[in-house]
Amino acid sequence: MQKIFLCCAAGMSTSMLVQRMKTEANKRQLTIDIEAVPVADFEKIISLADIVLLGPQVKYEHARLSDIAAAQGKQVEVINMMDYGTLRGDKVLDRALSLIS
Repeated sequence: MQKIFLCCAAGMSTSMLVQRMKTEANKRQLTIDIEAVPVADFEKIISLADIVLLGPQVKYEHARLSDIAAAQGKQVEVINMMDYGTLRGDKVLDRALSLIS
């Protein structure tokens, strides 16, 4: 099963987007685990992730977290601000899946 993590400052602001992504995945009959976590937990979850998406409010962490992820063959990307702000779960899911494959 593919695993997508969304990281933000406390793991709270991404939870609504996670719900929208899960709804979209269910519509598409995809078996994907999607979770919101605080950026402070990044090092605990990176080994479990297929992709980690960062909320725009923590994009300043992108370079540091990408280095950590790259050492494990993983990728980190900042979520498009417009898709994040408008809770476009379909668009964010599409982007995550494109990065996984």
